[in-house]
Amino acid sequence: MESRPKTLLAMGHQIAAKLITGQVRDRLVTIADVDPGLVAADFADPAVEAALAEAEVLCTSWWCPPITHDVLARAPRLRAIVHAAGSVKHHVTEACWQRGIVVSSAAAANAEPVAEYTLASILFANKRVLDISKLYREHRSGLDLDERFPGFGNYRRTIGIVGASRIGRRVIELLRPFELDVLVADPYLTDDLGVPHVELDELFERCDVISLHAPALPETRHLIDAARLARMRDGATLINTARGALVDQDALVAELAGGRLYAVIDVTEPDVLPADSPLYDLPNVLLTPHIAGSLGGELARIADSALDELARYAQGLPFSYGVEAESLTISA
Repeated sequence: MESRPKTLLAMGHQIAAKLITGQVRDRLVTIADVDPGLVAADFADPAVEAALAEAEVLCTSWWCPPITHDVLARAPRLRAIVHAAGSVKHHVTEACWQRGIVVSSAAAANAEPVAEYTLASILFANKRVLDISKLYREHRSGLDLDERFPGFGNYRRTIGIVGASRIGRRVIELLRPFELDVLVADPYLTDDLGVPHVELDELFERCDVISLHAPALPETRHLIDAARLARMRDGATLINTARGALVDQDALVAELAGGRLYAVIDVTEPDVLPADSPLYDLPNVLLTPHIAGSLGGELARIADSALDELARYAQGLPFSYGVEAESLTISA
């Protein structure tokens, strides 16, 4: 039997203003008993106390505060968390799992733009698009590209995917129509993705482009260190749309400053680099400010995914994208 569960929005006010608009807002109030204008950016806010006490579902997104024992004590009816974003690690605490709260995430929807960004980066990297564009602007005449970039192009290039995560798997799928050789490295991979599964060091030695899709865990901090970077082929490209902590940034800067490698960097450590970081000025680096994930019109995709999950809950159905506590030890 379908119900309209009492629901409270819990996220930053800025993201709520971008996420809960138009058709999303209209559909939300149809599915749930919710005040779309009430947002719990702080569970200590007296304005949300009554709604928190009645809430059966929290619809969360970025900048949701942690849902602690104290919060749960003030939310005795809470049974589900539907997250309109990727990782739930920042706000779903052990107390939530102990309560038996069911959790869903829109990580699959958020994976799509990251995978698309990665695909574009791979194809542009092998074609040396940014270098050639810069040279063309400077010379404003014909260029001997084969002399400058011998063997450039995408045909039969080898691409390495580090991490068979949701995003890593989607990138592999998007690469299938192209005549590229794809390798994957992941110590937890047990199923067949249709591409060779190799050790990480071998992947770094064999690939022309390496794209990172591993989670940020204590054991993956600086997984890509100076020794691994030294294994990369001359002229190879490293793409990081995952987490800055995966890479020893000083070691990467040193390699890039020597001009031997290229990089496409969407995530750094810290997330916003200091103004004097060499990465801003190195000509062999494409640096973007964490834009690979859902932004702008792409937010509607994760909102739709979250509402689909909320509708399933209202109908008494299991989530399509449920999150299990055990999976968080090896995922983002």
